[in-house]
Amino acid sequence: MKVVLLAGGFGSRISEESQFKPKPMIEIGGMPILWHIMKEYAYYGHTEFIICAGYKQEYIKEWFANYFLHNSDVTFDYRCGKNEMTVHNSNMEPWKVTVVDTGYNTMTGGRIKRIQKYIGNEAFMMTYGDGVCDVEIDKLLAFHQSHGKLATLTAVKMAQDKGVLDISENNSVRSFREKNTLDGSPINAGYMVLQPEIFEMLDGDDCVFEKTALVKLAAEGELMSYIHKGFWQCMDNIREKNMLEKLLSEDKAPWKRWERAVPSIEARKQTGNI
Repeated sequence: MKVVLLAGGFGSRISEESQFKPKPMIEIGGMPILWHIMKEYAYYGHTEFIICAGYKQEYIKEWFANYFLHNSDVTFDYRCGKNEMTVHNSNMEPWKVTVVDTGYNTMTGGRIKRIQKYIGNEAFMMTYGDGVCDVEIDKLLAFHQSHGKLATLTAVKMAQDKGVLDISENNSVRSFREKNTLDGSPINAGYMVLQPEIFEMLDGDDCVFEKTALVKLAAEGELMSYIHKGFWQCMDNIREKNMLEKLLSEDKAPWKRWERAVPSIEARKQTGNI
């Protein structure tokens, strides 16, 4: 299944670094947070990515264009008028990555609408390019496939200023709204599974996915929540970046499953590796 990553925003709250590069390309542990998210999905066998770029989109394209070179040992031979390059010990990821310029000022819904042609008429996964999580993607996908609704999002309970969800006893989302200071409700953590019908709910670059499609889906009973009780953290500011750096430096990063364990049986079944 294809994975869509929203990576086009300005990242103004972390302008100390986003003035030089897109927010999803800000590094933690020496690699962009976007790469960490992609590694999460790849661990569960999902290796085809569509990146919705915008602000400084050329930075993302150039980073992936040079990924092979930067992750290999290389010999340059200029002797006797030669101009030869030999690559040794290449460490490439088995990924297919499509970087799409979805516009400089385009809103989230507009960005998703612009990549419709790369998805086609099939379900896909989507998340934001600035948050890491240890959600089990195979179980999230199985939950989505079990209920038959158009959309599933991952919900976590944290006291933050994200979109608040009103969740019923059967995990359907009854409403979606912005948070206020009195809330301690579950929030939208991204990590969604979406049916292609959601494209019909998006119109124009000014369309905000969270204020149009998600609200409509909730009102129509087509939005379900996958409750995640584990780790989730976005990187909105330098303090949060430093916290993620600290977890990585202490080898305590919960999302970094790819170095700790073998994928679950469910994940291997999904990808035909069992």
